[in-house]
Amino acid sequence: MSKSAAQAVKQKRKRSGTTWKHDIRLNWSIYLIYLPIFVYVIIFNYLPMFGIVMAFQEFKPTRGFLGSKWVGFENFIKFFSASEFPLIMRNTLVISILGLSVGMIAAILFTLLLNEIKFSWFKKPVQTITYMPNFISAVVIAGMVIDFTSSNGIVTNFLVKVFGIPRENLLMNASYFWAINLLSGLWQGLGASSIVYVSALGNISQELVEAAALDGANRLQRAWHITLTAIRPTIATMLIMNIGSLLYVGSEKILLLYNPTIYSTADVISTHVVRMGLEKMQYGYSAAVGLFNSVVGTILLVGSNYLSRKLTETSIF
Repeated sequence: MSKSAAQAVKQKRKRSGTTWKHDIRLNWSIYLIYLPIFVYVIIFNYLPMFGIVMAFQEFKPTRGFLGSKWVGFENFIKFFSASEFPLIMRNTLVISILGLSVGMIAAILFTLLLNEIKFSWFKKPVQTITYMPNFISAVVIAGMVIDFTSSNGIVTNFLVKVFGIPRENLLMNASYFWAINLLSGLWQGLGASSIVYVSALGNISQELVEAAALDGANRLQRAWHITLTAIRPTIATMLIMNIGSLLYVGSEKILLLYNPTIYSTADVISTHVVRMGLEKMQYGYSAAVGLFNSVVGTILLVGSNYLSRKLTETSIF
């Protein structure tokens, strides 16, 4: 680097530092408001990351992080070589991919149908009704599912009369769990998932829609060539975010629904972590499984973001 270039860089850094200090002096009240948030993030998001060392230890709460025995990658090897590992990975991927694909397609279709409703007196109540289940707690949702799928539940009675299936408690049959989990998730999250797409519809030019209608484009053609094209960047962004959490299947509802008779289709990584960590007190093993989940999720997020940027010119970073 030449002397003049080095001086230019030095002056730029000096001006940057001066600007930063001047900005703090000028907007100190705003930084003061931000301070509690900064402290909260440090305490509850960054300091706990030191607990990652548990994944490489035979962790004992009485000994702490510094006194527990160091075992290296033994916990990871134990997880990968466990007899239930293929089953857990299969259930996690199937449940997650079903929720991702069917959930996104249903939310997009619902958004397109909602966009075709021209009467606000009908459109707004429909939106409100579909949003409401998202605010119901997982405990209430699980209780409703358990009641509806019992041997005398509403869903069971319907399936017995219409499809002639044997009368039984559906949550005691492993072959039904994926469908029950998917449908209950759709009912709870469809409205909330469509909010992002509905807001993206505000970018559509009504003049373009009217011009397409004058040119003879029917509703299906306008939805395909105009509406979907307008929300494509939003779809790509949501897909990237969902792929990043592909291995993370929420344990709350599954823990409330499942039982030993349906472990073969209901046991996923998150529930396995809870069971091994809280019930069997294998804290190091649970931390290793959680770390594996986070690392794979990060790789999927970065990879899907890279592919999206190359293929669709849309990315989140």
